[in-house]
Parts: sequence; C-alpha cells; structure tokens
Amino acid sequence: MTNYSWTRGPRSALAAIPAAVMLFALSQGAGAQALAGQSVEDRLNTLMRVVDEQQKQIRSLERQVTNLEMAQRGRGAPGNGAPAGSEAVADQPGADGLPVPLPPLAQVTPGAPAPGGATGTATGVPVNPPSPEAGSSAATGAPENPDGTIGQTQRAAEPVRTQAEQAVVQREHAPLFDHKLTLDWGISDTYYDRRQLQLSGFLALDAIFLGNINLGQTKSHQVMADLDTRYGLTDRISVDVDVPYIYRYSNFIVGGAGGAANTLSDASVSSHAIGDVNFGVYYQFVKETNDIPDIVGSLRVKSPTGTSPFGIKVIQLEPDNTNLVAPTKLPTGTGFWNLTAGMSVLKTYDPVVLFGSLSYTYNIARSFADISSVVGQTEPATVKLGDIWQFGGGVALAFSDKDSASISYTMAIQPASKTRAPGGDYVKVPGSETTAAVLNFGLNHVVNKHLTINGAVSVGMTPDAPNFVVGVRFPYTF
Repeated sequence: MTNYSWTRGPRSALAAIPAAVMLFALSQGAGAQALAGQSVEDRLNTLMRVVDEQQKQIRSLERQVTNLEMAQRGRGAPGNGAPAGSEAVADQPGADGLPVPLPPLAQVTPGAPAPGGATGTATGVPVNPPSPEAGSSAATGAPENPDGTIGQTQRAAEPVRTQAEQAVVQREHAPLFDHKLTLDWGISDTYYDRRQLQLSGFLALDAIFLGNINLGQTKSHQVMADLDTRYGLTDRISVDVDVPYIYRYSNFIVGGAGGAANTLSDASVSSHAIGDVNFGVYYQFVKETNDIPDIVGSLRVKSPTGTSPFGIKVIQLEPDNTNLVAPTKLPTGTGFWNLTAGMSVLKTYDPVVLFGSLSYTYNIARSFADISSVVGQTEPATVKLGDIWQFGGGVALAFSDKDSASISYTMAIQPASKTRAPGGDYVKVPGSETTAAVLNFGLNHVVNKHLTINGAVSVGMTPDAPNFVVGVRFPYTF
C-alpha cells in the first residue's frame, strides 16, 4: 500500500494540489442536473453557499502552499501532515495536507445538515476551515484521535511558524538554513550628543582654581549602509559576511572664545570609508519542538578594515581660539581583530515569540606605531581593549500572517582598556570602562515569500550608549 504521508516531502503535496482542484471541478459538474428540479430561490441559495465554500477551499489551499514553501527554508518540516510512517493516517482523505474535496452538488439538500456533522454549509465543509498552522487532525483531514497521540507527536516534532514569526526568527535569532541565499541590505543612523565640563588652568593652594571653565558639546551622526550575504550550507549550518560602509559627521561646540565665557564657537569634521568587515558561522544545536526552544550558536570574526582611531591628531582650528580643537578625521573602525562567541534561544507560542541571547567578545591586543593625539608627538604602544559581555532578551507579537512587532533589551559591559609602552607593563586607561544599555523596538512586514522589511528604533538608557539608532533592513531570500 502506498504511503502518502509527509515522508515524501513538500513536493509530493504540491504536486497533489492540481489534482485536488481538478477532482473538485469534476465533482461539481457531476451534480449540475440535480438543480433542475429545485425552485429558483433554492437553486440560488445553494449556489451561493457552494461559491462561499469554494472561496474558503481556495484560501485553505493557498495557506497550504505557503506553509510548504516556508518549510523548505530549513526551519523544520510543516506540521500539517501525518507523522512519517503513519499508515493509518496516510490512508485517510486529506492525509497529504490538502483539503477534502467538496461533494457533488447532487448530494446537496437545501436546509439539510452537512455531511460529517458540520453545520452552516451545504457542502460538508466547516464554516471556519481549520488553520493549516493548527497542526491538528482537522487540518490534515485525518480522523480524530481520542487519545490525541498523533496530533501531539506531530506538533512536538514539527512546529510551524507563520511568515511574520519567521521574519522575527531571522532577524532576532538566526539566519535561514538549508541552501538558501539571502542578501540583507540595511541602512541606519546612530546619533550621539555628549556634553562635558572642560577645565583649562590649575589649582592654587590646592583649593582655588585659576583658569577657564567651559562647557564642551559634541553632536555626532554615524550613517552606516551594509550588505550582509548569508547562505545555508546545510539544514543546521549557515555562514555570512557583512561589509559596511560608514559616513561620520561630528560637530564640536565649545565656550570661551576670545576669553568670554558666554561666547560659543564650533567646528565640523566628517569622514567616510569602509567599516570593519566581519563574517560568521551559525550552528543550530536544537530545533524547536512543542516543549524545547530553538538553540543556535554562532562564532563571528571582525577584521580591522576600517580607519583606526589611534594616531589621529587633534589640531587647533582657529589661530585666535585656543579652546576650539578637533580631530583631523574621524575613525570608521575599531582598529582591532576580535572574536565573538554567542548563543541565542527562541521559543514560539503562537502568536508570541520569546527570544534571548548571550555573547562574549574577545578583543585581540595590537601594537600601534603611534597612539598619541598630539601634533608632533609619536607614542608607540600596545593596546588591549576590554573584552565585552553582552546579553539581552525580548518578545515579539505576530498580529497578522505578515506583520509583527517586537521589543527587547540589550546590555553590553566592557571593562577598562589597557596600554603598554615598549618594554613596560600594561596600564589601565582611566575612564575607559563602559556599560551600554539600549531598549529596542522593531516592526517587521513580510512583502512576499522572498522580501521582508524590518524597521527598528533603539533608545540609549546609559551615558555610554548612543542617544538613539534608527534603521531599516531589506532581507531578500532567493
């Protein structure tokens, strides 16, 4: 006996759809003459009910096709068919995941209950067809199982996500697996506004300050456009490479121009260049089931391809204003190689998706020929940035098949950096310890099975975090 269970894969189910549609059309034509003996009103009511059920069947078929296509993206097989090897379910109508064909019109009796105990229609199809995502026996066309073992086993082994939930997974958790190429282009604007008290003078008798006290302010924009290319090598391994291009603009404002405390002066500096190219590999340790979350590990490497911040000189921009100084250019990278190992966890509770992550970044020490910012001064040294611990978590809500919103919190803790002169020991850099916390808001829209639009806004919650970050991404999967 031939087994039509899901073990034959999504392609067999797709191939069965045209046959189901043809069988449905033939079955309707077989009973057309049965309407001849009915009154015009009865015939009209019957035809209206049949058209309504046809539309519901078409929508059900469209959902089946969408789920099968999403299943081929490598995030687990669909949960609509019978479990592999289930002969009893495979022999039942609808075991291939398609809706049961409508009975011929000759079997329709106006006002009579629908076959199979369903009510409200003239064709025996429920008024509200079961959602393909439900994973129950009704969605598969299989008979009810009193002990529920078939449905429970199926949902536990093969959970199904909507397109909106899948977009959240790809954005917050991990890229797609299983031989899928994704080009993810995005653009973002990061804004900083920093104010600090600037003292220029000395203490007399350890109590009286003699000199100028000014308030300095720096306003900075960092616009980054990047292309992240991802490819799934297997159903569990995926790789990617991200190439950013950065434009930076900073406006420096200081008081005390010409010796007057209430006089302000400012200067602007901008730079643009390629940023730090990074690449990574993802491995899916555990696929999500009804009881176990999805667990994905990652390892990323960032290269110092951007402009290093070390050795950039700070100059006086106006001859008669010693207070106004600014760097000759702005960096577009960190200047270091680093390795980041991370782990992310995700669990779907339709329509809610919970996710969390933890990562550790190791910054590799590097020697520079000059780290001084003073013109005419050269200071060689080895610099070791503090390693970074980052953790976060959030929740997303899919409020339709194609739209979802998310909110999350992320914190990064970095200890103080250290420098070492040639032949000396490491010395801690004062004030280099940072704690950056941000609150993230996201909105995802699935345009079609290939393109998704992801918008995000992040708000800084600590002085070390940016004031805000606004960005949008357009991942396109082939």
